[in-house]
Amino acid sequence: MRILIWHVHGSWTTSFVQGEHDYLIPVTPDRGPDGLGRAASWEWPASAQEVTPADLAEEPVDVVVLQRPHELELAARWLGRRPGRDVPAVYVEHNTPRGDVPGTRHPLATRDDVPLVHVTHFNALFWDCGRAPTTVVEHGVVDPGYRYTGVLERAAVVVNEPVRRGRVTGTDLLPRLAAAAPLDVYGMRVAGLPAYLGIGDPHLRVHEDLNQEAMHAQIAHRRAYVHPVRWTSLGLSLLEAMLLGLPVVALATTEVVEAVPREAGVVSTRVDALAEGLRRYLRDPAWAASAGKQGRTAALSRYSLSRFLADWDRVFAEVTR
Repeated sequence: MRILIWHVHGSWTTSFVQGEHDYLIPVTPDRGPDGLGRAASWEWPASAQEVTPADLAEEPVDVVVLQRPHELELAARWLGRRPGRDVPAVYVEHNTPRGDVPGTRHPLATRDDVPLVHVTHFNALFWDCGRAPTTVVEHGVVDPGYRYTGVLERAAVVVNEPVRRGRVTGTDLLPRLAAAAPLDVYGMRVAGLPAYLGIGDPHLRVHEDLNQEAMHAQIAHRRAYVHPVRWTSLGLSLLEAMLLGLPVVALATTEVVEAVPREAGVVSTRVDALAEGLRRYLRDPAWAASAGKQGRTAALSRYSLSRFLADWDRVFAEVTR
């Protein structure tokens, strides 16, 4: 099967392109948001092929995977075929709704020809999807392997654009958590975070623009993983940290309460409880290691790559029949 999909979310797409299909990844000269092409920070197979907008009209596309509302018009223009009408299509909703939650209407709510695929049951619950057919395909993650050492009495955080996104990503909570355990923050556009929060070495350090392999290698030596996000879909970095073997300290928001079992970490809406969990992990490395191993077992069971790809194959069989 030949699948057209834009490179929008690098980690998610890394798992998606591991299937037994050909994946057409749009690329433009500026490699902007509508033409990023293949990833530079992740390992993708050769079956993920770059294709220019000019060449797409001649490409035999079996299904279009949409991820942003404007891709409906973009695909119609580049392919010369309308998604959902002239060529089968599905729309992946990666995000929690914004605006009048829980009454937020999905952009595809008035259509019944493009199925909506949510990445979490929380998202499916909170979006008003109207007449659109909906299903859930939970995340699947390429297993980075068990690498945990926890030798550094610090905690890791992975977040992109924490200054711009602010309360959404729980950036305002970091000083309270950094007082319990020194934090290493990884992600895109994190360089200005210490100045923004007014704290720095040794309580807060930032690590920007590492590729996935380098980031995983560093995170595995931290004692715990912190997920302070208030309102976003389930972060793949959280699942990757669990697979690496880190115990988790996380806000009990969105899908986290489903993803992290009690024995795998400390999950709470009380920031003081999270801070105390961090302190205990620093004091008790054996407890931290045990929790991390149980988290890895849970993540392998629920978020395996094989289950994820099999679920997507069922979606494709349904939409192209």
